[in-house]
Amino acid sequence: MTLAQPAPLSDLSTAICILFVFLVPLAAAGLALMNTGLGRSRSAAHSMLTSLAAFAVAAAVCFFCGFGFQGFAGGPQHSITIAGKSWGWIASQPFFFRGLKWDSSPVPLIAWLQMLSVGFAAIIPLGSGGDRWRLGACCASSALLAAFTYPIFAHWVWGGGWLAQLGTNYGLGRGFVDAGGSATIQVVGGLTALAIAWILGPRRGKYAVDGLPAAIPGHNAVLTLFGCLLALLGWYGLNSAGAVLFVGINPLRCVLIAINTTLSAAAATLATALVTRFRFGKPDASLCANGWVGGLVASSAAAPFLAPAAAVLVGAVAGALVAISVEWFELRFQVDDPGGAVSVHMVCGIWGLLAVGISARMPDQPLNAAIGNSSQWLAQLAGIATLFGFVLPLTYGLNWLLNRFSPQRVTTEGERQGLDLHELGAGAYPEFLTHTDDFLQR
Repeated sequence: MTLAQPAPLSDLSTAICILFVFLVPLAAAGLALMNTGLGRSRSAAHSMLTSLAAFAVAAAVCFFCGFGFQGFAGGPQHSITIAGKSWGWIASQPFFFRGLKWDSSPVPLIAWLQMLSVGFAAIIPLGSGGDRWRLGACCASSALLAAFTYPIFAHWVWGGGWLAQLGTNYGLGRGFVDAGGSATIQVVGGLTALAIAWILGPRRGKYAVDGLPAAIPGHNAVLTLFGCLLALLGWYGLNSAGAVLFVGINPLRCVLIAINTTLSAAAATLATALVTRFRFGKPDASLCANGWVGGLVASSAAAPFLAPAAAVLVGAVAGALVAISVEWFELRFQVDDPGGAVSVHMVCGIWGLLAVGISARMPDQPLNAAIGNSSQWLAQLAGIATLFGFVLPLTYGLNWLLNRFSPQRVTTEGERQGLDLHELGAGAYPEFLTHTDDFLQR
């Protein structure tokens, strides 16, 4: 089935989109630095290399076949007919970007953005598998994510699939709305991170015999906090480019998107600082950094539609959720997540999707107008149910099968030695001397 092709972009819109897409890799770079800083020093080089490798593999697979399965709104797709309504379930776009017209059409920009977006999504699970996930297994898992999990769900949301059609076919608001990727990038990556944490199991020494978790602090807070600033720049591009290409936002509205993105991150950080100050007596730097990114994640779905005051509320709730859920997952489910990927990307991403139904305003409405009708809630809930009912079992099943054929976790000796020496043969800090407890004793 082939629908009408997307309308060409103006020269101004094309130029603005290109600038925004150029910023997107900074979000991936920021997340890679955060994952590295929150992990152990003896696995720092390995963490950065796996981020680069996962990004490269995912982008290449997107070119080979992923974009062919994802497609774009108005492109060719396979559909099923239910009760006289046609519902798209997977694209039938040619592989290797064949058939794309390199003109004023937004499709080449969408393809470029998706190469970067799926690479970004592939870095998210690295935070939950830190200090124990083999390099080869990271690359293989990223390939599965980019070939199957990400493009199928992205087609349903951004490629004209059935979630996007809930509005026109079933009268559920505007259909499932996710302007900047709270669901397609963040929650998909966060659910994969949860699956990886379950499959790998906790790090050695993380849990005592009685099941209580031990604190394993990150080795470099400076890297972590600097990664937050890079992530902000990347999110400007991600939220703005996604809004223009997938929701049809006027590029001039990107100023509002940038303001809402900033306010959401700022409010989230302050909320996390307050919660940790209240619970632990002092603000926690690593949790505040995770709160910052949690605010960015929550902003992605609804940034083009929020009034600035609503963006502050969305970010504040996201920051509080991060501070609470990190400890909750560790204590209740024994999920060892060094980078906080599950809480930051899955939990805050879900909250961002719900925020669309709570306080978002569509672009053809003033900021103080209602979103349309309460059925938008149902469309958002349908997307969230699909994430947990389809994406989580799919990504867990694919990685479980991969683990059966090739164990994803390093050996006990490799984990003790550190992934830098075990898999790369050299450490990230060769001139630093690590003192033993015996040396420190007087």
